[in-house]
Amino acid sequence: MSFLEILEYSSVFIFALTGALVASRAQLDPVGFFFIAALTAVGGGTVRDLLLDRNPLFWIDKPIVLVIAAVAAMGTFFTAHLLESRLKTLTWLDAAALAVAVPTGVGVAVNHSQEWPIVLIMGVTTGCFGGLMRDVVCNEVPLVLKQGELYISAAFIGAAAAMLAIGAGITQPIALMLCAGVTFALRAGSLALGWSMPAYKSRPPRQ
Repeated sequence: MSFLEILEYSSVFIFALTGALVASRAQLDPVGFFFIAALTAVGGGTVRDLLLDRNPLFWIDKPIVLVIAAVAAMGTFFTAHLLESRLKTLTWLDAAALAVAVPTGVGVAVNHSQEWPIVLIMGVTTGCFGGLMRDVVCNEVPLVLKQGELYISAAFIGAAAAMLAIGAGITQPIALMLCAGVTFALRAGSLALGWSMPAYKSRPPRQ
């Protein structure tokens, strides 16, 4: 199993856990748990593969992905009630999932010989779209769009760090690990320390 495949399966599992936690907050049945977990787990990668015209889609090529999502969903169905704060657990699991999914998208795009702007977009897409779909379908405020938090910015900077590392001659696995570390550090700093990017402030029109 390649390092990129390990990243991909890890991303699927952790994102599926976040989907199942959101399903628990919505009090869904086991089938609902699996649907939301699978949607979250494969959403970003599916958008990425469609944009790259990658055929078959990664979860069709490797159906084990759906089994991983099902295991995460059912495990959460029977244990979510044990968590002291499902929202806090969800937020930090989502940060971990983002940190694994972004380098997965970067690695896939690099292996498909894409130019650096496309690689950056594929990293952000893989990291952000699954969680966005999860939150929209479950009528939650999307974590990716929460005001005053680093999310898309963390994904973008992490992907950029990987591209700079690859451009400097660093091997792909090390570059992807750097991407994961930078992405998680920025997202964690935003959650724990309040790091944020400058936000737009409306101003009265000039007279």
